[in-house]
Order: sequence, then C-alpha cells, then structure tokens
Amino acid sequence: MTSTLPATVLDTVVQPGDGALVQVPAGGRLRVVDLAGNQAVDTLLYDAHDLDNRYSAFDTVREQGSVFLTTGSALLSGRLDQLAVISDDTCGRHDTIGGACAQESNVIRYGEHTRHQHACRETFLRYGAPAGIGPRQLGHNINFFMNVPVDAGGGLRFDDGLSAPGKHVELTATVDLLVLVSNCPQLNNPCNGWDPTPVQLLGWWS
Repeated sequence: MTSTLPATVLDTVVQPGDGALVQVPAGGRLRVVDLAGNQAVDTLLYDAHDLDNRYSAFDTVREQGSVFLTTGSALLSGRLDQLAVISDDTCGRHDTIGGACAQESNVIRYGEHTRHQHACRETFLRYGAPAGIGPRQLGHNINFFMNVPVDAGGGLRFDDGLSAPGKHVELTATVDLLVLVSNCPQLNNPCNGWDPTPVQLLGWWS
C-alpha cells in the first residue's frame, strides 16, 4: 500500500543560541522536537505575504481564554487571522507571555556581567534580516516547551520545563508562513534546565 503522506522536506538540528527561518506553505506541518528535554524554543510567525500580519500573543491569549498553548490552540495575528494551529503536542503546555531574552533584559534581570551573553533577540534579527524582519517587526513570541507558571495575582516565574527528551510540538500552517526560530541560549534562569541543548525541526509539505 502506497503512503499518501508527503515526504519529509525539512530535517535539521538547531544548536542552542542558533536559529532558523523556515518557509511553511499553507497546509504544511512543522514539528519542533526537544531532543534532550527541558529546552526553550522562541518562535515568531509571519504571514509570508505580509510581514505586518504577524503572531499576536495578546489576541491569541484573549481569543482562546488561556495563557498556555497546546493541541488545538489557534495562533492568531493582530488582525485575528489564524496563522497556524497546534495540531500535535506531546509536551502539553507552552508559554506565550514570557517573551524572548535580550542582552538588555539580561542586564536588568541578572546583572551587568550578562551584557554580552548571546540572546534570542539577536538571533531573531540575524535570521530574520534576509526576509526583511527587523526590530520593528519583532513582537511577543511563543516559547515552545518553556514553563512559566502564572499565580492568582498575575505574577509569573520561570521554572524547570515540563518537556522531556523526544517530546515535540507540531504546527499546521493555515496560510503561507515564515516561522522564525531562536533556540534559546539562556543560562541565567531554569527555562533550559541551566544547560541549553539542540532541537530538531522536521517539516512535511508538498
């Protein structure tokens, strides 16, 4: 019996501190695999034909009534367009409010000695530049696998992840997408288990 599933068209490993810009056509599936467990993968989504139509954490949280993402979560733009949906998730919960680390925020949170440590914002800018993604196009990102509990008063903290080796999350694109990924190098809080590790990107589309 011949399989009707598309062949794997993307299979790459992203080292901690590195990134990727992936074009995913409408209907395509992109899977992020946490190879060693307890890793945070910062991710931004853009309509490939209109960079201003990009992922909005505010609208996604409001419309679904939850600050956490999992299977079935619709990832919305600021225009309330559905960019993608989480179609498979073996981790169970992902953060969409903790933001991305930057050299400036590292200094504020952890001290002057962290000023020159690499951070996700720099990775976003480096990998986004060829597509025209600059500082004005960056916004609040998704943190796949990252655990950011929120208390009754609205406070949040960075905790050890809920993921484990081989856990994955998969997106199905609703529109032609640009997916910008930074495999977080953060060493100053437990979001990566104090030991950033590689992740794998797999893609299926025709």
